Amino acid sequence: MTVNVMTAKDVTKKVFDKESLFILDVRNQSDFNDWKIEGENFDYLNIPYFELLDGVEEILEKLPKDKDILVVCAKEGSSVMVADMLSEAGLTVSYLKGGMKAWSEHLEPVKVGDLKDGGEIYQFVRIGKGCLSYMVVSNGEAAIIDATRMTDIFLEFADSKGAKVTHVFDTHLHADHISGGRKIAEATNATYWLPPKDATEVTFEYAALEGGQDVTIGNTTINIHALYSPGHTIGSTSFVVDEKYLLSGDILFIDSIGRPDLAGLAQDWVGDLRETLYNRYRELSDDLVVLPAHFMIIDELNEDGSVSEKLGTLFAKNHGLNIADEAEFRKIVTENLPPQPNAYQEIRETNMGKVSPDEEKQREMEIGPNRCAVR
Repeated sequence: MTVNVMTAKDVTKKVFDKESLFILDVRNQSDFNDWKIEGENFDYLNIPYFELLDGVEEILEKLPKDKDILVVCAKEGSSVMVADMLSEAGLTVSYLKGGMKAWSEHLEPVKVGDLKDGGEIYQFVRIGKGCLSYMVVSNGEAAIIDATRMTDIFLEFADSKGAKVTHVFDTHLHADHISGGRKIAEATNATYWLPPKDATEVTFEYAALEGGQDVTIGNTTINIHALYSPGHTIGSTSFVVDEKYLLSGDILFIDSIGRPDLAGLAQDWVGDLRETLYNRYRELSDDLVVLPAHFMIIDELNEDGSVSEKLGTLFAKNHGLNIADEAEFRKIVTENLPPQPNAYQEIRETNMGKVSPDEEKQREMEIGPNRCAVR
């Protein structure tokens, strides 16, 4: 029997297409419980690798005969060895190329829609981490919003569209992942935009992302309306593309709202969060399509794998937008928080330019799920 290889892209396709898959995860139980590959029709068995060193006979009866089996570990090596043993036992199995490390870093571009005058907007779904980045392409120019540190995919995608990157935005100073914004801007000579209230400690030059500005990409206008939308961070800024799409950063998600505590200021910022969501956003058109910077659960994916919803629908269905009592809102938002993201303080300092960890260290800092939302 041969052992097959599945890439993160192959598994992403199974997630998007809602295919069935049986995952044998051979990482430690605590790592598996904290973060795993999620799919609507995926089944799981978690047996730490060290329990299988003497053979796989005891788990054979727990594995299906009628489903694709994928063996997963942290970096690949252990899953290859377990897959080899299962293959020798007569099963057809695959291992995940690059392990959870590759899963954390895979980005899948999905077209979200067309813009006026021939432009397009794409969402880059970081399926293993829940991060969402964006590219607006119009008339040979591109803008990138909330880029991840895997910058090559953005540059290659812009090239494939015949577009020059002219503007790069971060909606806020990220705390759960390392931004690729500055690196892309340096590589392309693009303007790098950052909200000034989040940038008081940054060590590099940037353009101030503030309300009332219009930035033109080809034939498309990004209206940086007076959407100063603090709450997740003090500088969080949302903006509207083509009068159709609302890029909400980490303030508003499809199934939840942003957490206000990642700089240790939950009590200070919770009022800003409510003001943004319950007043500023209420003044916007219900027809705006919300494009957040993260998703929390696999159920938030649309049929095509994208993550989006009309603002009016979110006002009707998102629990975080329907807490009438301000004291209850304050309590829920400050007391109902998941654990802090892994290495979030170091990530913030990296995004400020204060520290420059090497690639392996950056990878280590980001490992695990994103935790930007109130539960």
